[in-house]
Amino acid sequence: MQNLERRKVTFYLIFGLVALVFLIRLFYLQVINTKDIEAGRLEEIVYPSRGLIYDRYGKLMVYNDAIFDLMIYPKQAKNIDTLKLCEIIGISKEDFVSRIYDIVHDSLHYRSTKPYVLEKELSERMYATVQENLYHFPCLTMQSRIDRKYDHPSGAHLLGFIREVSDQDIAKSKNYYARGEGIGKTGIERSYEDTLRGHKGISYFIQDVAGQKKGPFKDGKFDIPAIAGTSLTLSVSVELQNYGEELMQNKVGSVVAIEPETGEILAMISSPGYDPNLLIGREKNRNYQILNDDPAKVLYNRPLDAMYPPGSIFKSMQALIGQQEGVLFPETRYPCHRGYPVMGGKPGCHSHPSPLDLIQSVAYSCNSYYCYVFRSIVDEKRFPNIEDGYRNWYDKIKQFGVGQRLGIDLPFENGGILRSVEYYNKVYGKNSWKSSNIISLAIGQGELGITPMQMANVVAIIANRGFYCVPHAVKKIGENGTIESRFNERHKIDIERKYFEFIIEGMFQVVQSGTASNCKIEGIPYCGKTGTAQNPHGKDHSVFVAFAPRDNPKIAIACVVENAGFGADWAAPIASLMIEKFLTDSVSRHSMEDRMKKGNLIPAVYMRDRKKEMLRDSSKTR
Repeated sequence: MQNLERRKVTFYLIFGLVALVFLIRLFYLQVINTKDIEAGRLEEIVYPSRGLIYDRYGKLMVYNDAIFDLMIYPKQAKNIDTLKLCEIIGISKEDFVSRIYDIVHDSLHYRSTKPYVLEKELSERMYATVQENLYHFPCLTMQSRIDRKYDHPSGAHLLGFIREVSDQDIAKSKNYYARGEGIGKTGIERSYEDTLRGHKGISYFIQDVAGQKKGPFKDGKFDIPAIAGTSLTLSVSVELQNYGEELMQNKVGSVVAIEPETGEILAMISSPGYDPNLLIGREKNRNYQILNDDPAKVLYNRPLDAMYPPGSIFKSMQALIGQQEGVLFPETRYPCHRGYPVMGGKPGCHSHPSPLDLIQSVAYSCNSYYCYVFRSIVDEKRFPNIEDGYRNWYDKIKQFGVGQRLGIDLPFENGGILRSVEYYNKVYGKNSWKSSNIISLAIGQGELGITPMQMANVVAIIANRGFYCVPHAVKKIGENGTIESRFNERHKIDIERKYFEFIIEGMFQVVQSGTASNCKIEGIPYCGKTGTAQNPHGKDHSVFVAFAPRDNPKIAIACVVENAGFGADWAAPIASLMIEKFLTDSVSRHSMEDRMKKGNLIPAVYMRDRKKEMLRDSSKTR
């Protein structure tokens, strides 16, 4: 009896021990170590929808379109019909082997459970063919990604484009991106990449021994959902942008329009431009190379990077500084004899009444007048030498945002050129130069370079009677979001408000009876300033800045048309038409509009080089 009890106890102990071993093993497999189960687990990236981009009135500018990549799990690419696969996707067997080798030997990023791009952005025809044959190739899968689409063939330099990430992009993102993925490279797409891109998700699934998907891993318990990117509302008016690009077609130059009170960019035109839809899809790399090789530099962002001598538009700043320094007054008159008399008529000037007072000097854009004004500022008696006088002038000019980056929300902004005392000491020698050596600065020539964005900002300061907000292209982030607080800050110029009124009256007279009298707009009193920027490489550049209306201005604009002559010939008509379009939503001066749209000012050297490129391209295709 006792032996029987012992046997039963022993049996229960053995049975319990076996059960405990199984329970421990099961717990180990399911909780502590899922290695055996996960041996059949694979993962796929789930790409988020990229944020949409709207204009200031809610019109869609940029949206998304699905594209498909053919992905491969290299570890499973065994015993497949390689020749058939290569035939389907149109590559050689050597190319296939090379691609697999590169994937597997990328020691930093390769993981056997992840798929890798074998062929990007399949065409519709290839996509259909691959889908029909996918069951023959368990190692393959299709992955959906997002590509951009543009509702309007304009705004390319403002919006920017997406290109494949570089190794530097991957490293900088701490491996958020993988090879083959896209990233914003220019424009809004670059500046707001982190906002627009969203966050990628991961989908896990299991497969059988044949490599076929059998369903989600653990019912999707460990899946990470993708988070869509945040949409942006731009400050840009797509109507004004489109209209400006029409006016600037077949011309080299740029237009920047700003809402003065807020610094919001209403339009930013770089010409020649291009259709942003050229840089999406399978042909984007080929198209990029064509655009990059264009002799007219269509990818060059002129509003932000091109520097021009400001010419006569610089005189408005000289007049403001002179008044603030107490060396210039409304009744101040200086002579002009077709040039600056003190230096034998150089710089030269055009014919106009003489002598002029302050308001008239702005209206008639007298070069001689501003040579006197400039010398009275830098040679002021309270300064012991030219260096101190020039530093004072230099600091005042910098307040207008000249010679430095404004800090806009777009990449690759050029700060322009404004030379320091040290520069002139190096050129002429310390204590060996005077105001007459740098007199060309008086009329916006010489060692000066200002971008069209800076020009628009200067005229916005005048429109505001002494302040500016940093120009920016994004009005709102998200549905109810805001923008960086720095874009709402007012930067005040150290010049009293009362002094602006004389300059504004002079600019008003420019349009009423002065150098831009051919560009009056019925019912809209506005202020402008023509400029003719000297160009050592050809015909002078046509420049015009303006704001409208005169009181409570809603738009400040700068226009540069290269190799176009006087400011009143091309820049002023284009800017005035855009002002009228923005304020009235219509245009009354149809003959002027027609002339601007049809005018072809592309320099002959660009046209000649373009023809050569076309001939070269055609010879390649024969």
